[in-house]
Parts: sequence; structure tokens; C-alpha cells
Amino acid sequence: MTVVTQSATADAPASNAPTFKSETLEAPGPNGPLQGRLLIPQPAAAMTAGVRASAPVVLIVPGSGPTDRDGNNPLGVKAASYRLLAEYLATRGIASVRVDKRGMFGSAQAVSDPNAVTIGDYADDVRTWVQSIIARTGAPCVWVLGHSEGGLVALASDDATAKASDGDICGLILVSAPGRRLGDVLRAQLKANPANAPVLGQALDAISALEAGRRVDADKLDPALLSLFHPAVQGFLIDALARDPAELIASYRKPMLIVQGRADLQTDVKDAERLKEANAEAHLVLLDNVNHVLKRVPTDDQAANLASYADPGLPLASEVGEAIADFIARHKPH
Repeated sequence: MTVVTQSATADAPASNAPTFKSETLEAPGPNGPLQGRLLIPQPAAAMTAGVRASAPVVLIVPGSGPTDRDGNNPLGVKAASYRLLAEYLATRGIASVRVDKRGMFGSAQAVSDPNAVTIGDYADDVRTWVQSIIARTGAPCVWVLGHSEGGLVALASDDATAKASDGDICGLILVSAPGRRLGDVLRAQLKANPANAPVLGQALDAISALEAGRRVDADKLDPALLSLFHPAVQGFLIDALARDPAELIASYRKPMLIVQGRADLQTDVKDAERLKEANAEAHLVLLDNVNHVLKRVPTDDQAANLASYADPGLPLASEVGEAIADFIARHKPH
């Protein structure tokens, strides 16, 4: 059993001097291009052919909601976690591509309705991105890093039924990823907030209906629940609720890293441990005082934890990048 627990060390160094070349990268989407940002470590930037053969490449798959390539969203998250992680990895000689979801931001032309998607659609996009990255960089394979909900997408993109060519994905890196079914996560979150008491029964019934593949009549729901069970997202929820991360990870045979912060308010150590229990070959790293947006905060200070979501100036917790870079260095493709 491989489990590593790390305590906080120094923050990631500030990116005062350029350590990478950055360029826009596109991949084919259903109706228009998907768009992302490629960062090439500086030693390779002068090579016009692209990333040097020895430089690994990581595809960063974003989490839930309208989250952009940098890890921000218009709902108040400005932590820039993915940009900071990409810049850290560049200092370790690792290239990266961070992407916008189909229908959003730079990928707005890929589909007309960003809500009319499923986890399976996002997984298809991951496989498309992998092919485009290999074509652009010449890398033998691409590491797929999924953050939060992106971890479920990553698992779906390279499961036993995936269409990706064998070897195109080096392995998976699951960061702050759920280990439980979405329905279990939603129930726990709703029950944990006493303010939900007046609508809890309706909410639990709606989750059960969606788990059974049945849409919910939004007109009969309390208005407070519409943001969660809006008709536009019920198709996505039905698909996501049907997927069990532990079942997907159980049969995975490529290298796999699970990274989980102990100060995470959205996923927790139990999620990471459930993933690890399902696949003993996975490498698990638990990080003290690291939260969901990959910043270092006092574990018992919820106010500081939440404030970090809106603070792009707060550095990446360097041990996140270190765990990822060290794992990749130990698992170079043959």
C-alpha cells in the first residue's frame, strides 16, 4: 500500500522570470474548436519543433461549473489554481495544456449550449485533446490531470471502454477528486447545512429521481433548489449521478496518482481513501493545510479557507506541484 502524507513546506516560487513559452492551442470540437493554453518549459521554448521529446506533458481537466482554463469562474472563484500549477510544473521541466470546457470561454464555439453536456462528452473532449497535444508536441503520451469533477472526467476518458489508443494516455493524476458517487456527495452537503432543512426533503427526493434516470418537474420545486436542479442541467446530472469513481478506478492499470488536501471543504480524505481502497496500485498523497483550490490555509480556519478562493495572489501550495512532478519523474514512458 503506497500512502504518503506530507506537511506544508515553502510555497511555490513566484514566477517573476519567464520559465516557459505560452501559446494558444486548439483541438476539434463538435461544432467549432476547443481552446486551451500550452505552456512549454523554457529550455524547450527555443526548439521550433515543439516540446523536446524528454519533456512530459500534462493535460489539466477543469472542475465543475463554469470553470475556465485558469481555474477561475464568474461565481467568485479567482484563485487561478490551474495557471499557477502549470507555471510551477514548467519550472520542473513539465509542459502542460489547460483548457476551456466545450461551450465556454475560448471553447464557446464548440457547442451551442454549454449545459447540454455529459461527463461522457467531456471525456470525449479529453481524448480529442490528447491526440491534438501529441500531434503538436511529439510527446509519446499525455498525462491527464483531473481536478475535482475533472477527476471523474479523467477516469471516464481512459476507462475500459474508452476509445483512446492504447498508450496515448500516460496515466491519471486525480487532484481533489470525488471518491463517492455524486448523489452521496450532494446528500452529505445538503444535510450538513442546517439552513437547508425546509427544502431538504424535496432535494433528497430530486436526487433519488435523477439517480433513477427520471427528470424532475422544476415547477414543483422550491425556488431555492432551482440552481441545483435547473432543467437545463438535469441531463448532465443524470449522467454524472450514474457514475461511481471507485468502480472506474478499480480496473485502471496505468500509473495513477491521487492528491488530496486535508483542508479541502469540498472533497475530503475519505474520498481519496475510497479511491485508494478501490485500486491498491494507486499512489496516494495527503497534504496538510491544503484546500480545494490548492492553496495553503489553516485547516481549522474556514473563513481563511473560503477567502483563498478569491485570491489569485496567494501562491500555489508547492507540495501539490512537487507531488505531481515527482510522480511523473518516476513514471517516464518507455
